[in-house]
Amino acid sequence: QVQLVESGGGLVQAGGSLRLSCAASGRSFSTYAMAWFRQAPGKERELITAIAWRGSNTYYADSVKGRFTISRDNAKNTVYLQMNSLKPEDTAVYYCAAPWGPYYSGALYYSTDGGYWGQGTQVTVSS
Repeated sequence: QVQLVESGGGLVQAGGSLRLSCAASGRSFSTYAMAWFRQAPGKERELITAIAWRGSNTYYADSVKGRFTISRDNAKNTVYLQMNSLKPEDTAVYYCAAPWGPYYSGALYYSTDGGYWGQGTQVTVSS
């Protein structure tokens, strides 16, 4: 059974940091581009960052650029999201996903609902 399991969410004060992890099991995701999405209450789900399956190509939405960093450790089948300088507007449920097929080489900003998804982890930033 293929699973993506997020961890590391929680409550943090504005200006603080959190590191989310996404542990994959059931198959290797080394050939999958990986992404983090988030969904705030009453808002649509937003693709915030993605990392290519090969090389160092990444994408960041303007809302998180310069504050968030995505990385991956293929040996551990894990993707990370380092979040710094957090703001109250970053409050949301954060989802890890492999939304594109294997060996995807298209634009990382292209959002899709397909592929594999985690169950989400709550991040709450207090002011």
